[in-house]
Amino acid sequence: MRIYLFVLLLAAAVTFLVTPAVRLMARRIGAMTAVRSRDVHTVVTPRLGGLGILVGVAAAMLIASRIPFLHGLFHESSQPWAILAAAGIVALLGAADDKWDLDWVTKLAGQVLAAVLLAAEGVRLVSLPIGGVTLLSSRSAIILTVLVVVVSMNAVNFVDGLDGLAAGVMAIGGTAFFAYAYMLTRSASTTDYSSLAALITAAMVGACLGFLPHNLPRAKIFMGDSGSMLLGLLLAASTITVTGQIDTAQLSDAKVIGQFLPILLPIGVMFIPFLDFVLAVVRRIGSGHSPFHADKLHLHHRLLAIGHSQLGAVLIMYMWAIVISVGMLLPALVDMRTVVIFWGIGLLVAFVVTIDPIARLRRRSGRRHPAHEREAG
Repeated sequence: MRIYLFVLLLAAAVTFLVTPAVRLMARRIGAMTAVRSRDVHTVVTPRLGGLGILVGVAAAMLIASRIPFLHGLFHESSQPWAILAAAGIVALLGAADDKWDLDWVTKLAGQVLAAVLLAAEGVRLVSLPIGGVTLLSSRSAIILTVLVVVVSMNAVNFVDGLDGLAAGVMAIGGTAFFAYAYMLTRSASTTDYSSLAALITAAMVGACLGFLPHNLPRAKIFMGDSGSMLLGLLLAASTITVTGQIDTAQLSDAKVIGQFLPILLPIGVMFIPFLDFVLAVVRRIGSGHSPFHADKLHLHHRLLAIGHSQLGAVLIMYMWAIVISVGMLLPALVDMRTVVIFWGIGLLVAFVVTIDPIARLRRRSGRRHPAHEREAG
């Protein structure tokens, strides 16, 4: 665990220190986010923050490759280097979009290229974690892997609409998945706790934490497509390296639930981005537009519309991410009664905070009082 914590802190420190230089570079080359009608920010802000995240992740992985505890991950397989290479491709693709606003076809082609690279180097879905049954042919495994990676990248991109939102949500979800990947590793071996999924997730969480001080309201820099696509790829890659590799029925007494955790937990971790992505695609196609047609109807826009501040909307999204991610992880740790209680209380609290009935009553009261005062005058 200490080695993974070191990797996390290293990624955080490097990202934190490099991001100001990235911000300066973005200003000099004109990679700036203009203020548009659908945007929430009110000032022109540098983009390219994903390059700082990439440097943090790359530094952490390069140092990790020299650590004896993790040495085997890098010298027994090309998967870590394939993930790092694919991360570089999508980060540079996103940086180009941050600067020149690429068309959606070019971005999709680059995303598919990065996903195919992962699949070609063995980072692919090969089975479902139900008794280790192989259900995929080689061709269908590659196609499904590419689909999962591309959807994940675009889902994170869609949710990146408020200061600190995407980095915070991915840090929360990534922490939950790191805990699960580490438990899987400990259950599989009593001597070797090295895990590619845990390593990638630790580096990603660290980079998110290092980036957040620059990105929280009021943001000094946006991660841009270079960051959102990078985070989506990293989490997708880490979940793919776990799925179907270990018999998860040994994790807890809830054996049936335990077998499905490699499927359920990634969905839970990415639930908010996936939900926003699905709703956006259905909404846009239903209105006769392209799925990539921008609008102002994302989940965070709806929170703002009902009266929450930007920071309040971000914290509410964090709360939902915690409830769902922890709720999906708990079956591996505790009995089902505790799981049900957590879900009940967590969902109730999150729902009440989201609709904020007290604030709504105050606003209604505030609208009525001026009318009464005018009548009295």
